[in-house]
Amino acid sequence: MSFRLAAYAVCIEDGRVLLARHIPPKGESNLTLPGGRVEHGEDPFDAVIREVAEETGCEAVVERLLGVDSRVIPAAAARAGVEHQNVGIFYRVRITGGRLRPEPNGEVAESVWTPIPGVACLRRSSLVDIGLALAQTVPATGHVAPVPVDGLIQH
Repeated sequence: MSFRLAAYAVCIEDGRVLLARHIPPKGESNLTLPGGRVEHGEDPFDAVIREVAEETGCEAVVERLLGVDSRVIPAAAARAGVEHQNVGIFYRVRITGGRLRPEPNGEVAESVWTPIPGVACLRRSSLVDIGLALAQTVPATGHVAPVPVDGLIQH
């Protein structure tokens, strides 16, 4: 089984959420939250700020920890064809500066402020739904009910 620890930013402002259009090496693009892998020895708190800067071009500050999501993706649904566990740490983040731009030499083609009601109609990663559920409910346990684990929610 492969394993990944990642930190994700839930940036909500004026009824909109900041989403990143991820373009994988193979397959169709989808929208996801800014964020990604926590490097060896890196604090997840620092990782989410770094990831927002790398992927969106914006400076950010963490306002609060929203929660942690741990899920096992079956081999049949995982990219590499090997069972995979992803542990995601979700933070409420506020953008403080910079300008949206594509990720240089990366897989994020653009970042867009998206009205929250319109998110349900988009081709998106399940991470978006997890982050929004955490931001909207702020559960004391930092845990929300499971969402589909097949990687993408397609509409």
